[in-house]
Amino acid sequence: MLTYSHSLQKSGIMKNTLSLLICLLALTTCEPADTTQNVLTSDIANFWEAYDQIKTTSDPVLQKEYLVGSFIDKGTPGLEAIMKARRYTAESYLDAINDYPSFWESIRENTLKADQLAPELEVGIEQLRAIYPDLKPAKIYFTIGALKTNGTAMDGLVLIGSELAMADQSAVTDDLPENFGHLRAFFDGNPREHIVFLNIHEYVHTQQKTHGGYDLLSQSLFEGIAEFIPVIAMGTPSPTPAIAYGKAHDEQIKEAFSREMFSPFYNNWIWNNTNNAFGVRDLGYYVGYAMAAQYYEAVADKAAAIKTLIELDFDDPQEIEAFVEQSGYFSRPLAELKAAFEASRPQVSSLQPFENGSQTVDPKLTAFTLEFSEPLDDRFRNFDYGPLGEDAVLKIRDLIRFAPDGTTATFEITMDPGKRYQIVVDQGFRTKEGIPLQPYLIDIKTAVE
Repeated sequence: MLTYSHSLQKSGIMKNTLSLLICLLALTTCEPADTTQNVLTSDIANFWEAYDQIKTTSDPVLQKEYLVGSFIDKGTPGLEAIMKARRYTAESYLDAINDYPSFWESIRENTLKADQLAPELEVGIEQLRAIYPDLKPAKIYFTIGALKTNGTAMDGLVLIGSELAMADQSAVTDDLPENFGHLRAFFDGNPREHIVFLNIHEYVHTQQKTHGGYDLLSQSLFEGIAEFIPVIAMGTPSPTPAIAYGKAHDEQIKEAFSREMFSPFYNNWIWNNTNNAFGVRDLGYYVGYAMAAQYYEAVADKAAAIKTLIELDFDDPQEIEAFVEQSGYFSRPLAELKAAFEASRPQVSSLQPFENGSQTVDPKLTAFTLEFSEPLDDRFRNFDYGPLGEDAVLKIRDLIRFAPDGTTATFEITMDPGKRYQIVVDQGFRTKEGIPLQPYLIDIKTAVE
């Protein structure tokens, strides 16, 4: 959006002279300025065209042809990006359309109002520019997803999942499955009333140097900064329930977060459901928000503080940890908190039926059992190559069983005689609190028959 100096606007320059100046500044042909050129909504109309076609048939082949032809193939770069970001496929959309008909009909009218929002969004963007003059332009795409995100950012684009972001309390959730249970409370909060704030949050992400953090602490800061900046820019509180809840329960949240903050897993704190110790989603956003707010309040030069927050380099763990220390949010040094975290990680306490390091393992054995120092979450596990790489990897065929108490897991294997094998039992194994297993290298050699 073009802006002009106050003195020019107040001068007596004739209207046609000002129009010529506008054209010269734009370095383009003389046409009326289009304030909506960076807010694109065509995916929404295309989706509903495909939706109406899909509802005329139960033939899955025809349904897919309609979806691809009228929606996906006509999609904007925003649709392509949101599909990539959330791994949507044609099948994802068709399953959602066919399984949740009441939901889709209830949100249709609201989504079609997206093209009316451009003026409000332009105001929000200019408010952001006022506190961060280095703001880079970014296109905003209102598109349709399959209920996995109301908004995200990718490759410098703001991506709005309008089926969620444009909904309100009239959205019907009766046909949504249990794992979408959190959406009822979300819709009751009338998210469409907060669409400008959401857009500015995602717009901040397009200005940050990287796509996210590398552990729970850094990812929480990444999201929290994007939640805090719109509060300063727009002069309005965050509409995210986690922020108000966090302010009222800061000490309890800080203590619990400190135990998990160096974990690579976010499932208790970010993009999660309400099935956590506090019964509130996305409390990692609050922790990052609180760090950003505490830093901002302590710095005298507010413009410099905003610049620092937005331009933090999340590819540099030392820079991030130095900022966290400077924020003063945690009462203990990060080094001390990290040592406590490492000491809390579960370990492999035994390996059966052979000893680790054995050079005479029977190649006819078809399974081994790991015993853990504390119960692990049986939903998660992973293995990795050892130092000898793929050629020496011990081949895991399948999980035979995870003990009901989570303290042992048995895996099916195949081995050849006279061969050295390695495999790392890696940190994908974790406790229900998200604390990852200390990696454990199995390094054995089978006997020669």
